[in-house]
Amino acid sequence: MTTAPAPRFAPSKAERFSDAFSLLLSGIFLTSLTVGNIIGVTKFVDLGLFVIPAGLLAYPITFLATDLMSEIYGRRRAQQLVWIGFVMNIFMLGLVALGHVLPDASGVSGAASTFDTVYDFMKPNVVASMIAYLVAQSLDVQAFHFWKRLTKGRHLWLRNNFSTIGSQLVDTMLILSILYASGGLGADIDSVAKLVPLMLSSYAFKVVFALLDTPFFYLGVYLLKRNIVVPPDAVDE
Repeated sequence: MTTAPAPRFAPSKAERFSDAFSLLLSGIFLTSLTVGNIIGVTKFVDLGLFVIPAGLLAYPITFLATDLMSEIYGRRRAQQLVWIGFVMNIFMLGLVALGHVLPDASGVSGAASTFDTVYDFMKPNVVASMIAYLVAQSLDVQAFHFWKRLTKGRHLWLRNNFSTIGSQLVDTMLILSILYASGGLGADIDSVAKLVPLMLSSYAFKVVFALLDTPFFYLGVYLLKRNIVVPPDAVDE
């Protein structure tokens, strides 16, 4: 006597939306992180009030993504995303390094010297960024849930901003200090007196970005909690 196969249930619309959102949020996070590491400090941009590395334009988005992941899916899922981002960027650096060491196809390569220049700038940036990223993003996830527990789940703005502002300070000091020590900031940043204003400008930009993204955080949480279904075992506080 054969046993009938267990019935298969089609996922609901909310479950499909939940899966799609998780993939989208992860994609935004990983793309922002990777792009920020590739362009890194190859160019500094003048935003009027701030002078920042071009790579910094993408990086604050990663903190919004981990905060949304923390709020919707819990600490464990957010920390998993942080580790995935770390591994993927090491993988990215390995691929670029492979392209660097392989022989140039003379007469075919369009800009081999540009590739090598970007790679030389990118190496210390990725190493510094990954050290700072792993510390700061892990701190952000832990701080987010600390404030959530402390306020008993109230005051979204508080945990979103306090966790990000604190962790971004750690990130800014770590990455720029490592780059300065390794010479990765270029010849123009040749003293601590020149490094400190760059730190202050970069951190001020991150704080402003953190405050400005608060409405988007509220909107994302409001829409998503009404329209997704998260498996109970995926959420932890």
